[in-house]
Amino acid sequence: MVAEVLAEERPVVPVPLDHRNAYELLAATILSAQCTDVMVNRVTPSLFARYPSPAALAAADPAELEEIIRPTGFYRAKARSLIGMAAAVEERFDGQVPGTMAELVTLPGVGRKTASVILGHWFDEPAIAVDTHVLRLSRRLGLSESDDPVRVEADLKEVWPRQMWADTGLRLIMHGREVCTARRPRCDECPLVNACVSRGAF
Repeated sequence: MVAEVLAEERPVVPVPLDHRNAYELLAATILSAQCTDVMVNRVTPSLFARYPSPAALAAADPAELEEIIRPTGFYRAKARSLIGMAAAVEERFDGQVPGTMAELVTLPGVGRKTASVILGHWFDEPAIAVDTHVLRLSRRLGLSESDDPVRVEADLKEVWPRQMWADTGLRLIMHGREVCTARRPRCDECPLVNACVSRGAF
């Protein structure tokens, strides 16, 4: 029911990170950690103009890269991840972002959540990106009792239609940002209120 209701509420769910190819989506997703999509989208035009390919990014001067991505926060760690990711893509995958979970998670700075974004929204492979919003809403809606992202991902895959995994995950993220927020969920505006085991708890 959750997947269907969210699909009715949000028929179109474009990825909020601006990108033109898998490399740009991967880099933008790495930058999005602890940062808003709006800020990432302000930074990436300069980033991709300076480093238009994995090869260019792999050869980046760390200090120069750090300065470009500084507004996204944690810029030193993110710069290391970006350069490491790009070098691995260039050296091990002939400059092409790989299209499997097993390969993606071997890249520096890439965990299951980031890999799932790439798989679901570039390669059109069934995947669910579990972030803090998905974790929170999964418990509130009674879809999972776990705090472990891998367990939550598995639980959601059992209840959502496979062809809806990627889009429903993104819809749940948007719903968590805009309606079912962490501190003050707007239950009176929520289309999922009748399916929510936590209704009346806030």
